[in-house]
Amino acid sequence: MENAYHVGMADLVVVSAPAKLITLGLGSCIGLVIFDSVAKIAGMAHIMLPDSHGSKGGEKVGKFADTAVPAVVDEMIKKGASKTRMKAKIAGGAQMFALPGTPTDFLAVGSRNIKETTAILAKLGIPLVSSDTGGNKGRTVEFSTTTWMLAIKTLGKKEMSEI
Repeated sequence: MENAYHVGMADLVVVSAPAKLITLGLGSCIGLVIFDSVAKIAGMAHIMLPDSHGSKGGEKVGKFADTAVPAVVDEMIKKGASKTRMKAKIAGGAQMFALPGTPTDFLAVGSRNIKETTAILAKLGIPLVSSDTGGNKGRTVEFSTTTWMLAIKTLGKKEMSEI
């Protein structure tokens, strides 16, 4: 039986199997999962913004892609995971708002979150093995350390998908 761990906005949680990591309400946010199936350790972050530049400090480390990704990796290594075996999956990054007359890149937080998260994973040498990103619908995700699958419930769709 898997224990369920809820990952709130701007939070990150690292667990040992058997466990299920769940984050709700991903709009432009990214649900990042990094896992080492040999060590049976996984981490999830609910990333809200692409980078911490210009932040006042004191925010949760999971809030920004540039701080969340390395923090998940570090926490996993502390629990016994090996960086060389880590793999990642992401979901989210939707374009939730479109205001006429507003520069699209200003509101394109979702696409900036996708770009920054994938760039940091690549920089750290962690392969992104699957993703379900973009669009304009919110998502809820659950990652199982029993199956190593990320189940995604997209708003407006009856069935969950797995990646």
